[in-house]
Amino acid sequence: MSTLWRNLRQKLVTDSLWQIPLQLCIYIGLYLLAGLLVTLLHLPLPANVIGLGILLLLIMLRIVPVKWIRAGGNWLLAEMLLFFIPAVVAVVNYGPLLRSEGWKIIAVIGLSTILVLATTGCVVERVFRYETARAQRKRGANNE
Repeated sequence: MSTLWRNLRQKLVTDSLWQIPLQLCIYIGLYLLAGLLVTLLHLPLPANVIGLGILLLLIMLRIVPVKWIRAGGNWLLAEMLLFFIPAVVAVVNYGPLLRSEGWKIIAVIGLSTILVLATTGCVVERVFRYETARAQRKRGANNE
């Protein structure tokens, strides 16, 4: 069993034909586990959010190293446009709605995008300041 596990771990991180499919299986497995948890525990969140939370927890606890899922995640990000094509095609079916209410939809999308960008910028700025101050305190404590 340990040889099988060692070979599987090696295939997860080496540039082989099986690397991306195996890493995608990790993502799919976490999604299925999260779906089961949502169903059994009647959680008010979708399975994909719970799955990402589980993945974050596994990474933070160093149970799953990032290198085990990096290539699969990069592939999913690179192919993300394909996942949006059905949504774009569905918009074509709502021509009359877009003609009458389109400006409202565009305004909401634009405003929400600006709010997300501004909030992200503020959070990044605060975390950067905190990390900088923390590093300076640490250096000051080490110098004493």
